[in-house]
Amino acid sequence: METPASTRRHTDRGRGRRHTAAALVALAAVVPLIAAATPSAAAPASLPLDPGDSGKFAKLNRQIEQLDKEYGGDLAKLKDAEFAAKKALDKSNDLQRDLQEARGVVAQLAASQYMTNGEDPTVTFLADADPSDLLSNATLVSHLAQNKAGKVAQIQKLVNDQMKARKQAQQKMVELNKEIKDLKRRKSQIQSLVKKYKPESPSVGMGGVTPRMLKVKNTLDLEMGPFPTIGCFRSTGDPQDHGSGRACDFMVTTGGVMASGSAKSLGDRTAEYAIAHASALGIKYIIWRQRIYDLRSPGWRSMENRGGVTANHYDHVHVSVF
Repeated sequence: METPASTRRHTDRGRGRRHTAAALVALAAVVPLIAAATPSAAAPASLPLDPGDSGKFAKLNRQIEQLDKEYGGDLAKLKDAEFAAKKALDKSNDLQRDLQEARGVVAQLAASQYMTNGEDPTVTFLADADPSDLLSNATLVSHLAQNKAGKVAQIQKLVNDQMKARKQAQQKMVELNKEIKDLKRRKSQIQSLVKKYKPESPSVGMGGVTPRMLKVKNTLDLEMGPFPTIGCFRSTGDPQDHGSGRACDFMVTTGGVMASGSAKSLGDRTAEYAIAHASALGIKYIIWRQRIYDLRSPGWRSMENRGGVTANHYDHVHVSVF
């Protein structure tokens, strides 16, 4: 038969277990809320989200649009530099938002500890719990402590990553500005090319391509072909010159397969022929194997990684005309 004292001990143990369980439930509910803290709840010590970089990028974009109009349309090499700058700037801003959010979590943890007179709130309920629950509670405290240490380490990594990303974004914009200045220096030369190859209107009954593009297509097909397929007019995605009938893709493989062996040789020969006969045919630029050769600024240049065989032009040669 149980004595009143033993009954009280069981009651206290039950109450301790319920207390611990309730605390665990409360923690489970609170932690996601803290993790979802918005930037507005972040510590005031966080860096400004965007120190003028987006404004500089917008200004460069306006210059690109103007040059597109003056220099014969679709400055693909310049657009590639623009793509690289935007990607780096987006990454920098995303990391800064993550950094603000992480700082907000730590700020809330610090405020919570301050309001409990410097004692971790999780320890408060442990002190009142039954000793038989101490092992599981100690494990919980250890887990929370590790999480806090991990959050501090995460913030340090975010600081380092964000600084690196911001420097990279600023460097990409410097490179983009350099490309713009280089094209402006060539203004008279480029404008004589544009004048020589007056832009033509898209046609009906020829697949939507201009007469000049049709001539280039037929010439390359006759001299270099046959190709598995040739794709010209399209208006979906990011069509660029395809949308105005001034570009064709000369596929050397199908189904997004990386060109190798004879297929790669066909692509190499096609690109070389297009460059050699660019003046006679009115070719503006060629893209092949993640490189671009623009007749307005001659020479092969590497392009940004767009994430796939076709997007990086490893299965086809892209040819655009004025």
